[in-house]
Amino acid sequence: QVQLVESGGGLVQAGGSLRLSCATSGRTSSNYGMGWFRQAPGKEREFVAAISWSSINTYYADSVKGRFTISRDNAKNTVYLQMHSLKPEDTAVYYCAASGLRVGTSRLYEYEYWGQGTQVTVSS
Repeated sequence: QVQLVESGGGLVQAGGSLRLSCATSGRTSSNYGMGWFRQAPGKEREFVAAISWSSINTYYADSVKGRFTISRDNAKNTVYLQMHSLKPEDTAVYYCAASGLRVGTSRLYEYEYWGQGTQVTVSS
């Protein structure tokens, strides 16, 4: 079992920045590829970014490329999502997830463990 706890969400103006953190516990986080997803009201959960266990491979949704950066610190069992140039359409609950696919994946169904989510609200 892996437990995931997100933090760092909040209210920010358009153009601002936030950094989300995901603390993992349980099995060693380096055994897992990690990802961030988000879900806006009335919409399906969508992929945002993913990272392999070694940090060598990263993947991004087209909508966030160049603005968001995913990283991880396996020594601290923590995954980060640095978000810059935030837009109102980035408003959503952001979820951290862990996948047994260590190389990382953008596919939601390949993630076995999920956090409770953290709200990000971007005002215009």
